[in-house]
Amino acid sequence: MSIRVLIVDDSPLMRALLQHRLERESDITIAGTAANAAEARQLIKALDPDVVTLDIEMPGMDGLSFLEKIMELRPTPVILVSGATEAGASATVRGLRLGAIGCIPKSQLRISPGEQDDGTLVTMVREAARVRFVPTPARPARTPAPTQTAALTPSGTSSASQPDVIVIGASTGGVEALHTVLSGFPADCPPTLVVQHINGCFAGAIAQSFDRAVRPRVMLAESDMPLERGMVLLAPGNDRHLQVASAGSRGMRCVLREGDPAAGHRPSVDRLFASLATTLGAGRGARGLGILLTGMGQDGAQGMVQLASIGARTIAQDQASCVVFGMPRAAIELGAAREILPLERIAPAIFAPATLSPA
Repeated sequence: MSIRVLIVDDSPLMRALLQHRLERESDITIAGTAANAAEARQLIKALDPDVVTLDIEMPGMDGLSFLEKIMELRPTPVILVSGATEAGASATVRGLRLGAIGCIPKSQLRISPGEQDDGTLVTMVREAARVRFVPTPARPARTPAPTQTAALTPSGTSSASQPDVIVIGASTGGVEALHTVLSGFPADCPPTLVVQHINGCFAGAIAQSFDRAVRPRVMLAESDMPLERGMVLLAPGNDRHLQVASAGSRGMRCVLREGDPAAGHRPSVDRLFASLATTLGAGRGARGLGILLTGMGQDGAQGMVQLASIGARTIAQDQASCVVFGMPRAAIELGAAREILPLERIAPAIFAPATLSPA
């Protein structure tokens, strides 16, 4: 059955470009196009599209305000089409937090003559069409916590019972999932490394958004940074893998390494997880923790197998709380996830284990 797409953009050129790019695919149909939120609202009601591509900057009601209305009244998979400027990237992150499935920069759609289309937009549309929203109760906005130190470690646990390093992988729906998990981290959390599948031009804005909203320091990873408590490092760009390596007597460090995509991705969750398993090695696995969140595909499953094989703790997000259950499902089917938890219980399970019973 054909995937029906509604294109919403105030630029006639961009609407034509998106339509031309998508209608070449035999499994995708352009259900309609709209130049503003008012037109789009009527077309969504009339056409009930499978996927909406949405420009963030439009006259009248802006894209983010319209996205919020869509997710509140008629949840539909939305792909944001955004400028890669600082303002555009920041707005895109807010959109992902509101429930957009993915994002693509406009610069990636403007291909010069002779250049090859990398298929990102088409892949995104196909992935978005597989998303099914499950109604969840609205959560009040979280007030950013003041920066504190070990006093914020929840009662019932101690730094001695926590892992030395945490690695997290996420893809479709992962920005909001990561925010939920990291919001439960204390200021002096173990060093945490994150691979989120997203265009690299938005990675910096995601790190800044998280840094303002959660207790630990959140920043883009740089090669050879020592791993220290209270830091969360997000993989930057699309050209290198984020990995864990030994720093000798100084503990561990993160590295950014070139290499082919793994499980279809660069940076890859598999590469991150496998590097931690290798660095810890047999007998030290209990000091590592791997977490696999919502996402399409299988990236992270094989890496989680390696973590589990050395005795590391492994957690997969459960199906009910995932936007897309693909990545966690793949790890669970391989027997790599020792715990399967709802999103809201993942952080408490790490930092207040005495208060929880096994899932």
